[in-house]
Amino acid sequence: MPIETKVPAQAPTSLAAWVKLLDSVRVPVPKESHDRVLQAINDSRSSLRDIAELMQDSPALVLCVLREANHPTNASQAEPAESLEIAINRLGLERTSQLLARLPAVPGDDIPPVLRQFLLISQHATQQANGLFASRLARLWQEIHWGSLLFLSPLWAMALAYPKLLDAWELRVIHKGEDAAEVEQQLFGVRLMELCQAVAEHWRLPGWVTQGYRLLLEEREQLAHVLNIAREVEPLEQQHRLDEEPALRVWFNQPRNTALLANGIALAAQVGWANPHLLRWQLLTALYLQTSLEDVQQQVHQQAAASARHHARHALFHPAEALIWPWDQRRPHPDMLTPAPPNSEHLAHWRSLCQNLLAQPSPFSNTIHLTTQAREALQACGLERIMLLSLDKASDYLRVQQIAGLPNEASTMALPVAQNKLLQKLMGQAGQLRITPDNHAQLAALLPAPLRAFFRSEHLLMRSLAVNNQVLMLAVADQSGKPLSDVSVQAFGKTAQCIERALAMFANRNA
Repeated sequence: MPIETKVPAQAPTSLAAWVKLLDSVRVPVPKESHDRVLQAINDSRSSLRDIAELMQDSPALVLCVLREANHPTNASQAEPAESLEIAINRLGLERTSQLLARLPAVPGDDIPPVLRQFLLISQHATQQANGLFASRLARLWQEIHWGSLLFLSPLWAMALAYPKLLDAWELRVIHKGEDAAEVEQQLFGVRLMELCQAVAEHWRLPGWVTQGYRLLLEEREQLAHVLNIAREVEPLEQQHRLDEEPALRVWFNQPRNTALLANGIALAAQVGWANPHLLRWQLLTALYLQTSLEDVQQQVHQQAAASARHHARHALFHPAEALIWPWDQRRPHPDMLTPAPPNSEHLAHWRSLCQNLLAQPSPFSNTIHLTTQAREALQACGLERIMLLSLDKASDYLRVQQIAGLPNEASTMALPVAQNKLLQKLMGQAGQLRITPDNHAQLAALLPAPLRAFFRSEHLLMRSLAVNNQVLMLAVADQSGKPLSDVSVQAFGKTAQCIERALAMFANRNA
Protein backbone atom coordinates (compact mmCIF):
# COMPACT_ATOMS: atom_id res chain seq x y z
CA MET A 1 0.00 0.00 0.00
CA PRO A 2 1.49 3.40 -0.92
CA ILE A 3 2.02 6.24 1.53
CA GLU A 4 -1.09 8.29 0.83
CA THR A 5 -0.49 11.33 3.03
CA LYS A 6 -0.64 14.56 1.05
CA VAL A 7 0.38 17.84 2.63
CA PRO A 8 0.34 21.41 1.29
CA ALA A 9 3.62 22.74 -0.05
CA GLN A 10 3.42 25.65 2.39
CA ALA A 11 3.80 24.50 5.99
CA PRO A 12 1.27 25.70 8.59
CA THR A 13 2.21 28.65 10.79
CA SER A 14 -0.28 28.37 13.65
CA LEU A 15 -0.62 25.81 16.43
CA ALA A 16 -4.19 24.86 15.48
CA ALA A 17 -3.28 24.41 11.81
CA TRP A 18 -0.27 22.27 12.68
CA VAL A 19 -2.31 20.01 14.98
CA LYS A 20 -5.00 19.58 12.33
CA LEU A 21 -2.44 18.72 9.64
CA LEU A 22 -0.34 16.32 11.75
CA ASP A 23 -3.51 14.62 12.94
CA SER A 24 -4.27 13.76 9.31
CA VAL A 25 -0.83 12.30 8.57
CA ARG A 26 -0.79 8.53 8.14
CA VAL A 27 2.60 7.37 9.40
CA PRO A 28 3.59 4.26 7.41
CA VAL A 29 4.54 0.98 9.07
CA PRO A 30 7.09 -1.57 7.77
CA LYS A 31 5.28 -4.21 5.76
CA GLU A 32 7.28 -7.01 7.38
CA SER A 33 6.14 -6.00 10.88
CA HIS A 34 2.61 -5.30 9.66
CA ASP A 35 2.27 -8.80 8.20
CA ARG A 36 3.68 -10.52 11.32
CA VAL A 37 1.25 -8.71 13.60
CA LEU A 38 -1.72 -9.42 11.35
CA GLN A 39 -0.76 -13.09 11.26
CA ALA A 40 -0.55 -13.20 15.08
CA ILE A 41 -3.95 -11.53 15.45
CA ASN A 42 -5.47 -14.21 13.19
CA ASP A 43 -3.78 -16.96 15.22
CA SER A 44 -6.04 -18.02 18.10
CA ARG A 45 -3.00 -19.20 20.08
CA SER A 46 -1.56 -15.64 20.33
CA SER A 47 -2.11 -13.76 23.56
CA LEU A 48 -2.47 -9.96 23.84
CA ARG A 49 1.07 -9.83 25.19
CA ASP A 50 2.36 -11.83 22.20
CA ILE A 51 0.69 -9.39 19.82
CA ALA A 52 1.93 -6.34 21.76
CA GLU A 53 5.50 -7.66 21.72
CA LEU A 54 5.37 -8.14 17.96
CA MET A 55 4.07 -4.58 17.55
CA GLN A 56 7.06 -3.16 19.40
CA ASP A 57 9.23 -3.63 16.32
CA SER A 58 7.17 -0.90 14.65
CA PRO A 59 6.81 2.25 16.79
CA ALA A 60 4.49 3.74 14.15
CA LEU A 61 2.16 0.76 14.54
CA VAL A 62 2.11 1.25 18.32
CA LEU A 63 1.22 4.91 17.83
CA CYS A 64 -1.65 4.09 15.46
CA VAL A 65 -3.18 1.56 17.85
CA LEU A 66 -2.90 3.83 20.90
CA ARG A 67 -4.31 6.82 19.00
CA GLU A 68 -7.26 4.75 17.86
CA ALA A 69 -7.91 3.33 21.31
CA ASN A 70 -7.67 6.76 22.94
CA HIS A 71 -9.76 8.60 20.36
CA PRO A 72 -12.78 10.19 22.09
CA THR A 73 -15.19 8.24 19.89
CA ASN A 74 -13.54 4.93 20.81
CA ALA A 75 -12.32 5.34 24.36
CA SER A 76 -14.47 3.41 26.79
CA GLN A 77 -12.89 5.08 29.79
CA ALA A 78 -12.03 8.66 30.67
CA GLU A 79 -8.32 7.95 31.14
CA PRO A 80 -6.22 7.24 28.02
CA ALA A 81 -4.73 3.78 27.63
CA GLU A 82 -1.20 3.92 29.05
CA SER A 83 0.06 0.70 27.46
CA LEU A 84 -0.32 -1.19 24.23
CA GLU A 85 -1.96 -4.20 25.87
CA ILE A 86 -4.65 -1.99 27.36
CA ALA A 87 -5.17 -0.31 23.98
CA ILE A 88 -5.57 -3.64 22.16
CA ASN A 89 -7.91 -4.89 24.83
CA ARG A 90 -9.97 -1.70 24.56
CA LEU A 91 -10.26 -2.00 20.78
CA GLY A 92 -10.65 -5.75 20.58
CA LEU A 93 -8.81 -7.98 18.12
CA GLU A 94 -11.33 -7.53 15.32
CA ARG A 95 -11.14 -3.73 15.34
CA THR A 96 -7.37 -3.87 15.75
CA SER A 97 -7.22 -6.07 12.65
CA GLN A 98 -9.44 -3.61 10.76
CA LEU A 99 -7.17 -0.75 11.80
CA LEU A 100 -4.10 -2.58 10.48
CA ALA A 101 -5.84 -3.14 7.16
CA ARG A 102 -6.26 0.64 6.77
CA LEU A 103 -2.65 1.53 7.55
CA PRO A 104 -0.09 2.30 4.81
CA ALA A 105 2.31 -0.67 4.93
CA VAL A 106 5.49 -0.36 2.84
CA PRO A 107 8.87 -2.13 2.76
CA GLY A 108 11.03 -0.78 5.56
CA ASP A 109 13.65 0.69 3.22
CA ASP A 110 10.94 2.66 1.39
CA ILE A 111 10.00 4.65 4.50
CA PRO A 112 11.48 8.17 4.16
CA PRO A 113 14.93 8.38 5.82
CA VAL A 114 14.18 11.33 8.14
CA LEU A 115 11.19 9.43 9.55
CA ARG A 116 13.22 6.23 9.91
CA GLN A 117 15.91 8.18 11.78
CA PHE A 118 13.38 9.58 14.25
CA LEU A 119 11.88 6.14 14.80
CA LEU A 120 15.38 4.83 15.52
CA ILE A 121 15.95 7.63 18.05
CA SER A 122 12.70 6.67 19.82
CA GLN A 123 13.75 3.02 19.94
CA HIS A 124 17.14 4.04 21.35
CA ALA A 125 15.39 6.17 23.98
CA THR A 126 13.24 3.21 24.97
CA GLN A 127 16.33 1.05 25.41
CA GLN A 128 17.92 3.74 27.59
CA ALA A 129 14.74 4.03 29.69
CA ASN A 130 14.44 0.29 30.17
CA GLY A 131 18.11 -0.13 31.06
CA LEU A 132 18.44 2.87 33.35
CA PHE A 133 15.10 2.97 35.11
CA ALA A 134 12.83 -0.05 34.52
CA SER A 135 14.74 -2.43 36.80
CA ARG A 136 14.57 0.13 39.62
CA LEU A 137 10.89 0.84 39.06
CA ALA A 138 9.78 -2.63 38.03
CA ARG A 139 6.07 -2.15 38.73
CA LEU A 140 6.07 0.84 36.36
CA TRP A 141 7.99 -0.76 33.51
CA GLN A 142 5.10 -0.50 31.05
CA GLU A 143 4.63 3.23 31.68
CA ILE A 144 8.38 3.73 31.33
CA HIS A 145 8.53 1.70 28.14
CA TRP A 146 5.57 3.18 26.26
CA GLY A 147 6.07 6.72 27.53
CA SER A 148 9.66 6.69 26.30
CA LEU A 149 8.81 5.12 22.95
CA LEU A 150 6.02 7.59 22.16
CA PHE A 151 7.60 10.75 23.54
CA LEU A 152 8.82 11.98 20.15
CA SER A 153 5.88 10.61 18.17
CA PRO A 154 4.51 14.07 17.22
CA LEU A 155 7.79 14.54 15.35
CA TRP A 156 7.30 11.27 13.46
CA ALA A 157 4.32 12.80 11.67
CA MET A 158 6.25 16.00 10.98
CA ALA A 159 9.24 13.99 9.70
CA LEU A 160 6.93 12.46 7.11
CA ALA A 161 5.11 15.66 6.22
CA TYR A 162 7.97 18.21 6.23
CA PRO A 163 11.33 16.42 6.58
CA LYS A 164 13.31 19.41 5.28
CA LEU A 165 12.00 21.63 8.07
CA LEU A 166 13.24 19.25 10.78
CA ASP A 167 16.51 18.83 8.93
CA ALA A 168 16.97 22.60 8.81
CA TRP A 169 16.08 22.86 12.52
CA GLU A 170 18.73 20.29 13.43
CA LEU A 171 21.38 22.03 11.35
CA ARG A 172 20.71 25.52 12.66
CA VAL A 173 19.86 24.84 16.32
CA ILE A 174 21.86 21.75 17.24
CA HIS A 175 24.92 22.06 15.02
CA LYS A 176 25.24 25.81 14.48
CA GLY A 177 23.90 26.96 17.84
CA GLU A 178 21.37 29.48 16.51
CA ASP A 179 18.64 30.71 18.87
CA ALA A 180 15.96 28.00 18.97
CA ALA A 181 13.04 30.40 19.47
CA GLU A 182 14.01 32.49 16.45
CA VAL A 183 14.68 29.50 14.20
CA GLU A 184 11.44 27.74 15.16
CA GLN A 185 9.41 30.89 14.55
CA GLN A 186 10.91 31.14 11.07
CA LEU A 187 10.51 27.45 10.20
CA PHE A 188 7.27 26.46 11.95
CA GLY A 189 5.60 29.68 13.07
CA VAL A 190 5.36 28.19 16.59
CA ARG A 191 7.71 26.77 19.23
CA LEU A 192 8.47 23.12 18.50
CA MET A 193 7.90 21.84 22.06
CA GLU A 194 4.55 23.66 22.25
CA LEU A 195 3.56 21.95 19.01
CA CYS A 196 4.62 18.53 20.33
CA GLN A 197 2.67 19.08 23.54
CA ALA A 198 -0.47 20.16 21.66
CA VAL A 199 -0.31 17.14 19.34
CA ALA A 200 0.35 14.73 22.23
CA GLU A 201 -2.66 16.10 24.11
CA HIS A 202 -4.85 15.96 21.01
CA TRP A 203 -3.88 12.33 20.45
CA ARG A 204 -4.43 11.59 24.16
CA LEU A 205 -1.03 9.94 24.44
CA PRO A 206 0.07 8.46 27.78
CA GLY A 207 0.37 11.00 30.58
CA TRP A 208 4.11 10.46 30.85
CA VAL A 209 4.48 11.96 27.37
CA THR A 210 2.43 15.09 27.99
CA GLN A 211 4.04 15.56 31.42
CA GLY A 212 7.49 15.62 29.81
CA TYR A 213 6.48 18.46 27.50
CA ARG A 214 4.78 20.27 30.37
CA LEU A 215 8.05 20.09 32.31
CA LEU A 216 10.01 21.55 29.39
CA LEU A 217 7.51 24.34 28.80
CA GLU A 218 5.99 25.24 32.15
CA GLU A 219 8.47 23.99 34.75
CA ARG A 220 11.75 25.15 33.25
CA GLU A 221 12.76 27.09 36.37
CA GLN A 222 12.57 23.98 38.54
CA LEU A 223 14.47 22.00 35.90
CA ALA A 224 17.20 24.65 35.76
CA HIS A 225 17.41 24.65 39.56
CA VAL A 226 17.80 20.87 39.63
CA LEU A 227 20.46 21.04 36.92
CA ASN A 228 22.46 23.51 39.01
CA ILE A 229 22.33 21.03 41.89
CA ALA A 230 23.35 18.19 39.53
CA ARG A 231 26.47 20.15 38.62
CA GLU A 232 27.69 19.98 42.24
CA VAL A 233 30.84 17.86 42.33
CA GLU A 234 30.06 15.86 45.48
CA PRO A 235 27.04 13.53 45.44
CA LEU A 236 26.62 14.06 49.18
CA GLU A 237 26.34 17.78 48.62
CA GLN A 238 23.77 17.17 45.88
CA GLN A 239 21.56 15.14 48.21
CA HIS A 240 22.00 17.71 50.98
CA ARG A 241 20.79 20.44 48.61
CA LEU A 242 17.75 18.39 47.61
CA ASP A 243 16.95 17.53 51.23
CA GLU A 244 16.82 21.25 51.97
CA GLU A 245 14.09 21.63 49.33
CA PRO A 246 11.72 18.66 49.79
CA ALA A 247 9.13 20.02 47.33
CA LEU A 248 11.80 20.19 44.61
CA ARG A 249 13.01 16.68 45.48
CA VAL A 250 9.49 15.25 45.20
CA TRP A 251 8.93 17.09 41.91
CA PHE A 252 12.18 15.83 40.37
CA ASN A 253 11.90 12.24 41.61
CA GLN A 254 8.56 11.61 39.90
CA PRO A 255 8.86 8.35 37.90
CA ARG A 256 7.24 9.95 34.84
CA ASN A 257 10.31 12.16 34.42
CA THR A 258 12.22 9.09 33.23
CA ALA A 259 10.64 9.31 29.75
CA LEU A 260 12.02 12.82 29.31
CA LEU A 261 15.48 11.89 30.65
CA ALA A 262 15.78 8.90 28.31
CA ASN A 263 14.71 10.88 25.26
CA GLY A 264 17.00 13.76 26.15
CA ILE A 265 19.93 11.31 26.22
CA ALA A 266 18.95 9.61 22.96
CA LEU A 267 18.45 12.88 21.08
CA ALA A 268 21.65 14.50 22.33
CA ALA A 269 23.71 11.37 21.57
CA GLN A 270 22.86 11.83 17.89
CA VAL A 271 25.45 14.60 17.76
CA GLY A 272 28.24 12.86 19.69
CA TRP A 273 29.16 11.62 23.13
CA ALA A 274 31.00 14.76 24.26
CA ASN A 275 28.57 17.63 23.84
CA PRO A 276 27.01 19.93 26.43
CA HIS A 277 23.43 18.87 25.66
CA LEU A 278 24.20 15.23 26.45
CA LEU A 279 26.19 16.15 29.55
CA ARG A 280 23.19 18.00 31.00
CA TRP A 281 20.89 15.00 30.58
CA GLN A 282 23.50 12.63 31.99
CA LEU A 283 23.99 14.87 35.03
CA LEU A 284 20.24 14.97 35.64
CA THR A 285 20.05 11.18 35.27
CA ALA A 286 22.91 10.68 37.72
CA LEU A 287 21.11 12.88 40.25
CA TYR A 288 17.83 11.01 39.68
CA LEU A 289 19.53 7.64 40.17
CA GLN A 290 21.70 8.98 43.02
CA THR A 291 24.86 7.71 41.40
CA SER A 292 27.98 9.20 39.83
CA LEU A 293 28.22 10.74 36.38
CA GLU A 294 30.84 8.14 35.42
CA ASP A 295 28.49 5.31 36.36
CA VAL A 296 25.65 6.82 34.31
CA GLN A 297 27.90 7.35 31.30
CA GLN A 298 29.01 3.71 31.44
CA GLN A 299 25.39 2.52 31.63
CA VAL A 300 24.31 4.84 28.82
CA HIS A 301 27.08 3.52 26.56
CA GLN A 302 26.08 -0.07 27.34
CA GLN A 303 22.44 0.65 26.55
CA ALA A 304 23.43 2.37 23.28
CA ALA A 305 25.31 -0.75 22.23
CA ALA A 306 22.33 -2.94 23.16
CA SER A 307 20.02 -0.69 21.18
CA ALA A 308 22.30 -0.87 18.14
CA ARG A 309 22.21 -4.67 18.23
CA HIS A 310 18.41 -4.63 18.10
CA HIS A 311 17.52 -1.48 16.20
CA ALA A 312 20.38 -0.33 13.94
CA ARG A 313 19.41 -0.16 10.29
CA HIS A 314 21.29 0.25 7.05
CA ALA A 315 21.91 3.88 6.02
CA LEU A 316 20.82 5.25 9.43
CA PHE A 317 23.12 6.67 12.09
CA HIS A 318 23.09 5.05 15.51
CA PRO A 319 25.09 6.73 18.32
CA ALA A 320 26.70 3.41 19.21
CA GLU A 321 28.81 3.84 16.07
CA ALA A 322 30.44 6.88 17.65
CA LEU A 323 31.58 4.98 20.76
CA ILE A 324 34.78 4.02 18.91
CA TRP A 325 35.42 7.59 17.68
CA PRO A 326 37.82 9.97 19.42
CA TRP A 327 35.99 11.21 22.51
CA ASP A 328 35.52 14.81 21.38
CA GLN A 329 34.50 13.99 17.79
CA ARG A 330 30.99 15.05 16.82
CA ARG A 331 28.80 13.81 14.00
CA PRO A 332 28.54 16.59 11.45
CA HIS A 333 25.25 17.39 9.82
CA PRO A 334 25.32 16.32 6.14
CA ASP A 335 24.94 19.97 5.12
CA MET A 336 28.17 20.78 6.98
CA LEU A 337 30.18 18.47 4.74
CA THR A 338 31.73 19.67 1.49
CA PRO A 339 29.92 17.99 -1.43
CA ALA A 340 31.88 15.71 -3.70
CA PRO A 341 33.25 17.55 -6.73
CA PRO A 342 31.39 17.14 -10.02
CA ASN A 343 32.18 13.85 -11.72
CA SER A 344 33.80 13.59 -15.13
CA GLU A 345 30.43 13.29 -16.89
CA HIS A 346 29.12 16.49 -15.32
CA LEU A 347 32.36 18.34 -16.03
CA ALA A 348 32.23 17.24 -19.67
CA HIS A 349 28.69 18.58 -19.88
CA TRP A 350 29.85 21.82 -18.25
CA ARG A 351 32.63 22.25 -20.81
CA SER A 352 30.14 21.64 -23.63
CA LEU A 353 27.78 24.29 -22.26
CA CYS A 354 30.63 26.78 -21.87
CA GLN A 355 31.69 26.14 -25.47
CA ASN A 356 28.13 26.95 -26.55
CA LEU A 357 28.31 30.21 -24.62
CA LEU A 358 31.55 31.11 -26.41
CA ALA A 359 30.38 30.09 -29.87
CA GLN A 360 30.69 32.67 -32.65
CA PRO A 361 28.49 34.06 -33.96
CA SER A 362 26.20 34.07 -30.92
CA PRO A 363 23.77 31.15 -31.22
CA PHE A 364 21.22 32.74 -28.88
CA SER A 365 17.98 34.23 -30.15
CA ASN A 366 17.24 36.20 -26.97
CA THR A 367 18.56 36.84 -23.46
CA ILE A 368 16.29 34.18 -21.92
CA HIS A 369 17.86 31.60 -24.23
CA LEU A 370 21.35 32.79 -23.20
CA THR A 371 20.68 32.89 -19.44
CA THR A 372 19.04 29.45 -19.54
CA GLN A 373 22.29 28.06 -20.94
CA ALA A 374 24.24 30.01 -18.32
CA ARG A 375 22.12 28.56 -15.51
CA GLU A 376 22.60 25.03 -16.84
CA ALA A 377 26.37 25.56 -16.98
CA LEU A 378 26.42 26.67 -13.33
CA GLN A 379 24.39 23.61 -12.35
CA ALA A 380 26.73 21.30 -14.26
CA CYS A 381 29.70 22.47 -12.22
CA GLY A 382 28.08 21.39 -8.95
CA LEU A 383 26.18 24.49 -7.83
CA GLU A 384 22.72 23.67 -6.54
CA ARG A 385 20.93 26.94 -5.76
CA ILE A 386 21.33 29.55 -8.49
CA MET A 387 19.86 32.95 -9.22
CA LEU A 388 20.67 35.12 -12.22
CA LEU A 389 19.42 38.70 -12.03
CA SER A 390 19.55 41.35 -14.77
CA LEU A 391 19.68 45.09 -14.26
CA ASP A 392 16.64 47.07 -15.35
CA LYS A 393 18.32 50.39 -16.08
CA ALA A 394 15.05 52.32 -16.30
CA SER A 395 14.06 51.50 -12.71
CA ASP A 396 17.53 50.65 -11.32
CA TYR A 397 16.13 47.33 -10.07
CA LEU A 398 17.67 43.89 -10.28
CA ARG A 399 15.05 41.45 -11.61
CA VAL A 400 15.31 37.67 -11.59
CA GLN A 401 15.86 36.01 -14.97
CA GLN A 402 16.76 32.45 -13.96
CA ILE A 403 16.54 30.33 -10.81
CA ALA A 404 17.48 26.75 -9.91
CA GLY A 405 16.98 24.92 -6.63
CA LEU A 406 14.85 27.76 -5.22
CA PRO A 407 11.09 28.07 -4.62
CA ASN A 408 9.03 29.52 -7.44
CA GLU A 409 8.32 32.73 -5.55
CA ALA A 410 12.02 33.61 -5.88
CA SER A 411 11.42 34.31 -9.58
CA THR A 412 9.27 37.35 -8.76
CA MET A 413 11.88 39.05 -6.58
CA ALA A 414 13.05 42.56 -7.50
CA LEU A 415 15.89 44.32 -5.66
CA PRO A 416 16.30 48.12 -5.67
CA VAL A 417 20.01 48.74 -6.18
CA ALA A 418 20.00 52.27 -4.75
CA GLN A 419 18.74 51.05 -1.36
CA ASN A 420 21.59 48.63 -0.68
CA LYS A 421 25.25 49.58 -0.45
CA LEU A 422 26.50 46.08 -1.21
CA LEU A 423 24.43 45.94 -4.39
CA GLN A 424 25.64 49.40 -5.34
CA LYS A 425 29.25 48.23 -5.04
CA LEU A 426 28.66 45.03 -7.02
CA MET A 427 26.68 46.80 -9.74
CA GLY A 428 29.12 49.70 -9.91
CA GLN A 429 32.04 47.51 -10.98
CA ALA A 430 32.33 43.85 -11.94
CA GLY A 431 33.61 41.78 -9.06
CA GLN A 432 33.19 38.60 -7.04
CA LEU A 433 32.22 38.17 -3.39
CA ARG A 434 32.53 34.94 -1.44
CA ILE A 435 30.79 34.59 1.89
CA THR A 436 32.38 32.13 4.32
CA PRO A 437 31.81 31.31 8.01
CA ASP A 438 34.67 33.73 8.82
CA ASN A 439 33.03 36.77 7.23
CA HIS A 440 29.39 35.68 7.34
CA ALA A 441 28.45 37.72 10.40
CA GLN A 442 29.81 40.86 8.76
CA LEU A 443 28.59 40.37 5.18
CA ALA A 444 25.27 38.53 5.56
CA ALA A 445 23.74 41.55 7.27
CA LEU A 446 24.58 43.63 4.20
CA LEU A 447 22.61 41.38 1.83
CA PRO A 448 19.12 42.55 0.85
CA ALA A 449 16.60 40.85 3.13
CA PRO A 450 14.72 39.02 0.29
CA LEU A 451 17.98 37.62 -1.07
CA ARG A 452 19.13 36.60 2.41
CA ALA A 453 15.83 34.76 2.94
CA PHE A 454 16.35 32.60 -0.16
CA PHE A 455 20.09 32.03 0.43
CA ARG A 456 20.30 31.33 4.16
CA SER A 457 23.88 30.21 3.93
CA GLU A 458 27.35 30.70 5.35
CA HIS A 459 28.84 29.65 2.01
CA LEU A 460 27.76 31.85 -0.89
CA LEU A 461 29.15 33.15 -4.18
CA MET A 462 28.10 36.43 -5.76
CA ARG A 463 29.50 37.87 -8.98
CA SER A 464 28.51 40.87 -11.06
CA LEU A 465 28.86 40.43 -14.82
CA ALA A 466 29.84 43.30 -17.12
CA VAL A 467 30.09 44.05 -20.82
CA ASN A 468 32.37 46.94 -21.85
CA ASN A 469 32.76 47.87 -18.19
CA GLN A 470 29.00 48.14 -17.74
CA VAL A 471 27.53 45.72 -15.19
CA LEU A 472 24.45 44.04 -16.61
CA MET A 473 23.83 41.01 -14.42
CA LEU A 474 24.37 39.50 -10.99
CA ALA A 475 24.96 35.78 -10.41
CA VAL A 476 24.29 34.28 -6.96
CA ALA A 477 24.96 30.62 -6.23
CA ASP A 478 25.75 28.10 -3.52
CA GLN A 479 25.63 24.37 -2.81
CA SER A 480 22.43 24.42 -0.74
CA GLY A 481 24.23 25.99 2.21
CA LYS A 482 26.98 23.34 2.36
CA PRO A 483 30.69 24.25 2.23
CA LEU A 484 31.72 25.02 -1.34
CA SER A 485 34.02 22.57 -3.12
CA ASP A 486 37.16 24.09 -4.64
CA VAL A 487 36.31 22.69 -8.06
CA SER A 488 32.88 24.34 -8.03
CA VAL A 489 34.32 27.68 -6.90
CA GLN A 490 36.88 27.67 -9.70
CA ALA A 491 34.26 26.59 -12.23
CA PHE A 492 31.93 29.37 -11.04
CA GLY A 493 34.57 31.96 -11.89
CA LYS A 494 35.30 30.46 -15.31
CA THR A 495 31.59 30.14 -16.09
CA ALA A 496 31.07 33.78 -15.18
CA GLN A 497 33.78 34.75 -17.69
CA CYS A 498 32.06 32.67 -20.36
CA ILE A 499 28.73 34.33 -19.60
CA GLU A 500 30.30 37.78 -19.89
CA ARG A 501 31.77 36.91 -23.30
CA ALA A 502 28.44 35.44 -24.39
CA LEU A 503 26.67 38.64 -23.36
CA ALA A 504 29.21 40.73 -25.29
CA MET A 505 28.84 38.65 -28.45
CA PHE A 506 25.05 38.70 -28.15
CA ALA A 507 25.07 42.49 -27.82
CA ASN A 508 27.27 42.78 -30.96
CA ARG A 509 25.48 40.14 -33.03
CA ASN A 510 24.00 42.71 -35.42
CA ALA A 511 26.99 45.07 -35.42
